[in-house]
Amino acid sequence: MVVTGHPLTAQVAGRVLEAGGNAVDAGVAAGLATNVVQSDMCNLGGIAPIMIRPAGSNAVMSVAGVGRWSSTATVDEFSARYETEMPPGCGPSVVPGALAGWLSALGRFGTWSFSDVAAPAIELADEGFVLDATVATALDLFAWVYEKWPSSAAIYCPGGRRAKAGDRLVQRDLARLLHRLVSAERESRSGRPADPGTSSWENPHAAEIESVRRAFYEGEPARIMAEFVTGQGGFLTVEDMAEFRAEIAPAPNRRFEAFGGVAVHVTPGEWSQGPALLQALAILGQFDLSSMEHNSVEYIHLLVEAVKLAFSDRERYYGSARPVDIEALISESHAADLASLIKPDSVVDDLITLRHAADGLVSTTHIAVVDHEGTAFASCPSDTLAMAPIVPGLGIMVSGRGVQSRTDRAHPACLGPNLRPRVTPSPAIVLDEDGFVWPIACPGGDVILQATLQAFLNVNVFGMTEQQAVEAPRAVSFAFPDSFHPHAHVTGKLVVEGRVDEEVLNELAALGHDVYAWPPFEFEAGSVGMIRQHPPSDPSGSATFWGGADPRRAAYALGR
Repeated sequence: MVVTGHPLTAQVAGRVLEAGGNAVDAGVAAGLATNVVQSDMCNLGGIAPIMIRPAGSNAVMSVAGVGRWSSTATVDEFSARYETEMPPGCGPSVVPGALAGWLSALGRFGTWSFSDVAAPAIELADEGFVLDATVATALDLFAWVYEKWPSSAAIYCPGGRRAKAGDRLVQRDLARLLHRLVSAERESRSGRPADPGTSSWENPHAAEIESVRRAFYEGEPARIMAEFVTGQGGFLTVEDMAEFRAEIAPAPNRRFEAFGGVAVHVTPGEWSQGPALLQALAILGQFDLSSMEHNSVEYIHLLVEAVKLAFSDRERYYGSARPVDIEALISESHAADLASLIKPDSVVDDLITLRHAADGLVSTTHIAVVDHEGTAFASCPSDTLAMAPIVPGLGIMVSGRGVQSRTDRAHPACLGPNLRPRVTPSPAIVLDEDGFVWPIACPGGDVILQATLQAFLNVNVFGMTEQQAVEAPRAVSFAFPDSFHPHAHVTGKLVVEGRVDEEVLNELAALGHDVYAWPPFEFEAGSVGMIRQHPPSDPSGSATFWGGADPRRAAYALGR
């Protein structure tokens, strides 16, 4: 089963599975393809947080496809150049993390070569693809920023005309870059047979895949990117590029008896908001959600208050500028303490756990894949064309994800030499007590965890199917500083999507929430993609996969 943010990338992943690749091969192929097809949402020079569960294992691993600030980037130096601003461009650039993420995932858990998984992306970049209305509209909305950069405008506004639905988008510089990386892999092969690998999870092509990393991060592309970024006022050296790796590590997780004993695995809090999902679930586990009506006043109030508390802790603790004690934050005792702050007839103060002062042109897409053996892959590739200019000759941008860092030295997500920004993209993988797997991914900045949380509860508590769960109307809090510069904060803001009764909105406002209404199926409400493995209906049968693709965007599910 495959669920991705675009039908073309779902086709790519599906073809890989049909040809015998595993979920990681399919996920990486779809990721590379989505860097071509959804350049409005993500980029090969951007980021790609990844979660992987190998077949037959209870372990879930995170892959840190998120770049670091340059070794030369300090608060003093950044402030001297930009004062308190983080304008679009190369100022907030960090080392590109997406390709390193794809390569680390493929080299450790895949079975195919880079050449094979990159073939669909190369074809889509070189020969082009026809823009659908969704992508064309997004490119048009972002154009007022990127058309000011000649290298970006040459690709996405050829001849000075903005892209329209039905146009064929060709990205030949990107295709040439991918061809160059494929050539590096083939040259490293030199007629040698594939290495059998050093562990049961390692790709037999791992050594050749490492040559792709070197070609990009230590070769001519690295020099070109470093010179371009520094020439545009940013921070990046060839040493920063050469030293970068997308580390693989066990994913933070917690088992929830209140939700059927499932174990939820997330991305680390040092560089993502992932553990806030565990915190919100732990808080909600203190209440009897099953006694509540879905999207009732009581339920939405409790849901939003739990999110506010989890995000208050996110603001206080998460980031790479100082150590994060995730185990303490997701503990039962801490969840009980936070839950005790929630009152049924009034709202919790914003940032109630915060002890220090806190200070959208961005979106993301998603990929979820499970193969017939149970290997699961989930990723949220990101970084849009409005963040930074395309590097001439390479066809990619250099991640502008530094816009999620702070310049406040007291903040745990403050920028600094070799530190990662704390990013919003955060896929998750759920395992039930029988080992059945459930990958979930979603775009949407601060909405990501909230949409993921509600889709999970829609299935786990309210008994919805996966498709019903991702379609159901959402309530989203913004009662905390936005994760993106300038980190705007509207006190008590709650937005509720259409299809929820107006009387519910009125009663939420009476409790003290600052309520706004979204139209039905609002684009900004996220786009959850989920796959859930179901046990066989009879002992002699096989497990089945059920998928849900969110209609709010161009998501697509397919399986067999």
